[in-house]
Amino acid sequence: MQLNDILSKLNDVMYTYVLIIMLVGVGIYFTIRTRGVQLRLLKDGLKTLIEKSDRVENEDGKKRVSSFQALMISTASRVGTGNIAGIATAIAAGGPGAVFWMWLMAVIGGASAFVESTLAQIYKVKKDGEFRGGPSYYMERALGKRSVGILFSILLIICFAYGFNGLQAFNMSSSLEYYIPNYSDTAYPMIVGLVLAVATALVIWGGVHRIGFITSVIVPVMAVAYILMGIVTIAMHVTEIPHVFGMIMQNAFDFRAMAGGMAGSAVVIGIKRGLFSNEAGMGSAPNASASADVDHPVQQGLVQVISVFIDTLLICSSTAMMLLVSGVEGQSGVLDGIPYVQAAISSNVGEWGIHFITFSIFAFAFSSLIGNYYYAESNILFIKDNKILLNVFRATCVVAIFLGAQADFSMMWNIADITMGFMAIVNIISIFLLGGTAIKALRNYEEQKEEGRPLQFKARDIGIDYTDIWK
Repeated sequence: MQLNDILSKLNDVMYTYVLIIMLVGVGIYFTIRTRGVQLRLLKDGLKTLIEKSDRVENEDGKKRVSSFQALMISTASRVGTGNIAGIATAIAAGGPGAVFWMWLMAVIGGASAFVESTLAQIYKVKKDGEFRGGPSYYMERALGKRSVGILFSILLIICFAYGFNGLQAFNMSSSLEYYIPNYSDTAYPMIVGLVLAVATALVIWGGVHRIGFITSVIVPVMAVAYILMGIVTIAMHVTEIPHVFGMIMQNAFDFRAMAGGMAGSAVVIGIKRGLFSNEAGMGSAPNASASADVDHPVQQGLVQVISVFIDTLLICSSTAMMLLVSGVEGQSGVLDGIPYVQAAISSNVGEWGIHFITFSIFAFAFSSLIGNYYYAESNILFIKDNKILLNVFRATCVVAIFLGAQADFSMMWNIADITMGFMAIVNIISIFLLGGTAIKALRNYEEQKEEGRPLQFKARDIGIDYTDIWK
């Protein structure tokens, strides 16, 4: 058996059994402990996003990263080609019922997203006038396990900077095959790789503020455009909507299909697609959450719930609806992924829809390149804060994007999936152990809101005396 086959089997076992149980379990646990904070205080999260701050700069004279910018950085990483190709693959493999379980996982996962992002805010640090934080930081500061934090950082860097960014570059490049005959045999993949590498370099050498600015422009514009495409498609097939929802619900609870093969059922495929699209509890988004300048850690925890909902309930649902109203049936291994989406969109609105999907893939994937890089940078700085090391690391990230656009490195992607799996396991255990701290912060937040006091967080009020920021 080849190494890649072994990695594929390990990948399947980890994601189908271990991670699903852990992520669903911790999501339900925190939903109960927080009394459904992801729905109960959703309005507060929206309010935090739209509130204008008088503070354009922090006390060090550097531009502050707003809650909105931090949200867009995390959403940029979450929203990628998986929101288009991944949903098509899920429906082709598991049937329309996978969409229901995807929705349910977004709601449950919102509680995990709240806890991990609140913890990232509580234990963040300030370096060179900017906030940094994430799972590695709360593993070191709250658990006292720097070695575990370093392990998490290494896994995240391999996964996001090299694996997932190579995958996003390849998906962008290969989407042009529709337009160029024998595309992979031409010089175009190299040209695309070079353009992507240069564009990414210009952004990442500009620092977190440029990353925040770019993602806060690309993500909202493309998300709105993509959702509008979904709305237009639904409006054109409005009479089909009751039938589509009927298919989703009927297939979601097709117990005979479940008994026939649980691993390939709508339940498992929908749960996997939902969890691994919105990344709730996986330990990635807290790296962006920590960068925001807020008055209370809970505010950013609530904001990150919105990112989960944008990813799954809005963007993934838009893809699902466009596929299901088209009348085109996907089939795993025959018509799935991008070809399934292209066939469905062409059936819905004509050939111009294919061009829109290609553009969407480029926009979503490029924003993911930037968001993924930001996560990796935060973790390379956790391991060692050194400018030379950082610049060398940036160069290797740019090279990975250049090479990724030219080749299908399936082994590298299997390694990326496996490292993300181990990364998630480390983070899930950590937030389970530290979740009580986030819940205490939530109570502190709610008490201040009930009393009508201006929001202000002091770590000692919830029994913590070892934070850098909230003294």
